[in-house]
Amino acid sequence: MSQPAPLDPLRLPLHGSRLIEASAGTGKTFTIALLYVRFVLGGHSTDDDTAFVRPLTPPEILVVTFTNAATQELRERIRNRLVEAAEVFRDDGQASDELLLELRDQYAHATWPACARRLALAAEWMDEAAVSTIHSWCYRMLREHAFDSGSLFSLNLENDQRELEQEVVRDYWRSFYYPLDSDALGIVTRHWKSPDELHAILQRLLPESEALGDEKPEPNETLAATQAERSAQLRALKAPWPAWLDELVPALEEAAKRKAFKGQSFNAKSRANWLGALREWCETDADRPALTDAAWKRMTPDGMADIWKEGAPPCPPAWQALTQLPAELNALPEPRNDLLIHAVQWCRARLEREQERRAEMGPNDLLTHLDRALQGPNREALAAQILRQFPVALIDEFQDTDPIQYRIFNAVYAIAQPRRNIAILLIGDPKQAIYAFRGADIFTYLQARQDTAGRHVTLGTNFRSSHAMVAAVNHCFHYADQHDAGAFLFRADDGDNPLPFNPVNAKGTKDTLVHNDKPLPAMTLWPLESDEPLSKTAYQTEMAERCASHMAELLEAGRQQQAGFSKGFAKAGDNSATGDSSVRSGEQTLTPLAPSDMAVLVNGLQEARAIRLALASRGIKSVYLSDHDKVFNSPIAPQLETWLRACAEPQANSRQAEAKLRAALATPVIGLSLEELDHLNQSELAWEARVEQFSGYHRLWQRQGVLPLVRRLMVDFKLPERLLGDFADGERLLTDLLHLGELLQQASQELDGEHALIRFLAEAIADPDSHGDSHKLRLESDADLVKVVTIHKSKGLEYPLVFLPFIANHRPVKAEDVPLRWHTADGTLTLSLSADEATLATADRERLGEDLRKLYVALTRARHATWLGLATLKGSENSAIGHLLNGGKPLGPSGLRAALEALTEGSAIALTDAPEPTALRFTPAPEQRALGNARIPLRPAREQWWIASYSALRTSGAISPPTPQAEPTTPQEATTLEVLDEPRDDATHTGAFHLHRFPRGPGPGTFLHGLLEWAGQLGFNNALQDPAAREDMLRRRVQLRGWQAWHDTLAGWFEELLATPLPLSPQIPNEGSQVALCELESYQVELEFWFAAHQVGTRKLDELVSDHLLPGVSRPALDADTLNGMLKGFIDLAFEHDGRFYVLDWKSNYLGSDDSAYTADALRNAMLEKRYDLQAALYLLALHRLLKARLPDYDPHQHLGGSMTVFLRGSRTAARGVHAVPAPVALIEALDALFTGTAAHSATGQEAAV
Repeated sequence: MSQPAPLDPLRLPLHGSRLIEASAGTGKTFTIALLYVRFVLGGHSTDDDTAFVRPLTPPEILVVTFTNAATQELRERIRNRLVEAAEVFRDDGQASDELLLELRDQYAHATWPACARRLALAAEWMDEAAVSTIHSWCYRMLREHAFDSGSLFSLNLENDQRELEQEVVRDYWRSFYYPLDSDALGIVTRHWKSPDELHAILQRLLPESEALGDEKPEPNETLAATQAERSAQLRALKAPWPAWLDELVPALEEAAKRKAFKGQSFNAKSRANWLGALREWCETDADRPALTDAAWKRMTPDGMADIWKEGAPPCPPAWQALTQLPAELNALPEPRNDLLIHAVQWCRARLEREQERRAEMGPNDLLTHLDRALQGPNREALAAQILRQFPVALIDEFQDTDPIQYRIFNAVYAIAQPRRNIAILLIGDPKQAIYAFRGADIFTYLQARQDTAGRHVTLGTNFRSSHAMVAAVNHCFHYADQHDAGAFLFRADDGDNPLPFNPVNAKGTKDTLVHNDKPLPAMTLWPLESDEPLSKTAYQTEMAERCASHMAELLEAGRQQQAGFSKGFAKAGDNSATGDSSVRSGEQTLTPLAPSDMAVLVNGLQEARAIRLALASRGIKSVYLSDHDKVFNSPIAPQLETWLRACAEPQANSRQAEAKLRAALATPVIGLSLEELDHLNQSELAWEARVEQFSGYHRLWQRQGVLPLVRRLMVDFKLPERLLGDFADGERLLTDLLHLGELLQQASQELDGEHALIRFLAEAIADPDSHGDSHKLRLESDADLVKVVTIHKSKGLEYPLVFLPFIANHRPVKAEDVPLRWHTADGTLTLSLSADEATLATADRERLGEDLRKLYVALTRARHATWLGLATLKGSENSAIGHLLNGGKPLGPSGLRAALEALTEGSAIALTDAPEPTALRFTPAPEQRALGNARIPLRPAREQWWIASYSALRTSGAISPPTPQAEPTTPQEATTLEVLDEPRDDATHTGAFHLHRFPRGPGPGTFLHGLLEWAGQLGFNNALQDPAAREDMLRRRVQLRGWQAWHDTLAGWFEELLATPLPLSPQIPNEGSQVALCELESYQVELEFWFAAHQVGTRKLDELVSDHLLPGVSRPALDADTLNGMLKGFIDLAFEHDGRFYVLDWKSNYLGSDDSAYTADALRNAMLEKRYDLQAALYLLALHRLLKARLPDYDPHQHLGGSMTVFLRGSRTAARGVHAVPAPVALIEALDALFTGTAAHSATGQEAAV
């Protein structure tokens, strides 16, 4: 097969379909971002054959990757690249990116500004760019093209389908198993005893139900047919046995008398029991004879020959038949597979119907529904719609695509028939296809490779690793590629290899890994010598100790400045005297080796535990990173469950409740000593104190929730102090505890009661993988530790040093691993629920292929060096290392070193004995950096700019900090802030139609404002004339507050307020100076205003208001502050009457128990005490600015009426509770100048305070 051409990102044709192979570390994301820039720019000229037909915008370029984290990273990388390209096209003279400079030079100089604008606009547009996972894109397509896809307009994405699946399985169980008779049901329960057990098996098969073959009959038919066939075969097996036994029994007894065989090995008791079991089996309905293992072994031709001394055993056909009988009994027809297939197919169909009824889908259903639509009768219209929306698609990590995903893209973009006005780029590395357990399919990649024949390119330069590291990996897989099956088992007999290994070049690194002034080999092989193949346990234990010892040695050398990363490598002098983290000697700079530079890659949890224990025993801290690293797996989770069980019922008078409390107090994290626990047994008072303590926790849980309970436990038992002081991984445990508390608090919102939450936690601990969003939170300190990472998790990551101590391990496919997955010759996925030898061999061959790709991933993670721990294990020839070394041929312990020598020949790979285990401990260097002086910023501080309101003006008597607090965003919030400091009571006595004894506080105040806001929005006169609407509104509102007893009082007061004239001037109302609310025709309720404030000193503001409104009367002074930014507010009511405009503000303040408390003097004193005079002035200023902007002939002397502050509880007094102020024009104009910043004396708040 011809080698793909190297990719030139500036000249790659951006049309049609193309396959880009991006080997590990070759800059795949960098290339995607650069190609994206080219799509945005379009062609540099009309005859540019490499460009797309037109420039594109981000919403038109579909970029698909496979995880949400990768989506965010890719989006930001593309955005940054667009910004960089825009700067280059602006020709600012600072650009250093050679590729972008070369790209710019392709365009005419006159077009550079336009290109820069296009790129900058695209960067700003990236929030709306079509960069998404395949699932979210399918979800979007189904919703946006509901007509063409035949889907519902409103679809709910339900990530966890377990509950619905379990319900469907229970329906299946009721429908098909309940009607069965006891015998048939007994056969079913032999395979799964409950719907939950059936669901546990079904959930793995539901997504791939089509691969299970044709439909199967219903269970009753399957059971009847299978039982009939089974009975017929059993009868045939049993048929000759009565005659054989009639012959055998006397013949054996006669032989025993003759001592023709060893009587001790086949004594009379054994003969009676064994032959009697065979007799019972052949004469009854039993399936199997009740024979022991010793009987099966003895009663065979070989077993009888071992004990027979003279002549031949009687009845040879019986012994021969017994040899074959176990296999024949095992081969009897079983209904399990057909029952399971029928259950899967029925439940799959039922699940789809339920999802449609509920208008919801799971993640995998999104793909199947879109795929079905693109294969259905409306496929052309749907594909055309998607093409118009996304003429270009870039599919990242394409090696992880499955057949359904590829069918979707192929149906839209016709990958095998490239077109000039469509582009689809498939970017991936088939050598890193390691996610078959998630449904990823390497055969799909091979199909795409075939469909894009002749349009393949490759990224051929590694930018991650050192020259030596890349050369070592190239050498290993080039060596493996010489085997008959190729490096990855895809070479056919005719030599065709759709997945060859192509070596890559290396950019190299700027530093070198050195130890004792010598560079370390990039790859080191550690063979373990043995006379016999090692067991898996022995291999893991031995290699963990040896690997950890070597890591401790390297880290100690790093601490002593003898190992690390050298720049400008040369012979170094003695650097041990300096304490710097980077040590210089001549032109050499050494960065000492640290734990954060090391990673150990493992296959799973068992290997991770082995190496972490070995590291911990040497003082080396590590962190385990895995896709299955869930917080519910944390050791703290079961202890938290124990605490919650104790808190749920601490005072229950039962032994069970007492046991739960004692169990909680005895948990390691609570940390009570044995003496303290024993004291609880001896002292009744001490025990009762603990019971009362946990009763308090129970009440806290009920009132505030589980998270406050967890935090109280942490405080009372000093858990943070204990965890961080007494536990090696205390920071991890403390983080997990807080994380669990937050998850439980969130879950409690959907659960009913404490016991439901405890059950939720117990189920989550039992099955952590069922909670997909519960991965452990990463700690900042994790970055400083040795990383123990699964190979799957490490994909896409890089580490300076990588250790692979268990890389020789493998797990062959076993018969119990059903369903077995394998592919036919044409790449079709097949599932099998049974495991014969041929099927096992085929499935294990595919497992080996994926293990080889995992080996490639593992070897390409290191930047500088990799160590491999090797040994001969049982079945090593079927491991990835076995294939690499010997092409899958058997390799014994004696041949391991020779095979390794053949591998390393002609390379710089080091072959050394595995290091001896040592007790050397790593002692991290203590922090010696002294605290320096606080840094002083060199740049000037930004101007303090904030949004304020009337409530931000404080009169506390102390100078306020300049930090602004949250300002109200709605009228209701503004009202609440105004009355927040009002005294509160819950008065229930009602009087006549006045509100003197109406409840006080923020709630009642907001309630009264709400009534008047409702009337204003409906129309004050309409509200007065429509008693039914007023009654309905008031009934509902008092019902909600529990103030039904106040209904009649409020109804009378409200009606009276709407109809009563309110005075417009400070004098007693007369005919010309008052107006009723119901008479207003031109008004606005809750008028919101914003205006700028330019360095307004609050002291100056206070001075102006005090001089013009009620001058000479004392009032609380405003704190010194500066308003700089925007002033906002909500005017309760602004209205026009007789050509003049007024502002009105409702107040619910309680001034006294009767009308006599609401005199003119009392209202004036309340105005000044609360500084409502300031509010009135600011509202008049807002109205002034509004009228100045809206009225062509505006004159404040003519058009401004004044301010009215209405104290609602005094509405029955002569003044109607109104404090009215005529518009002080001089004040308003002075304030206008002050807020504009044009007043000659507008000093800052600090200056005014001087």
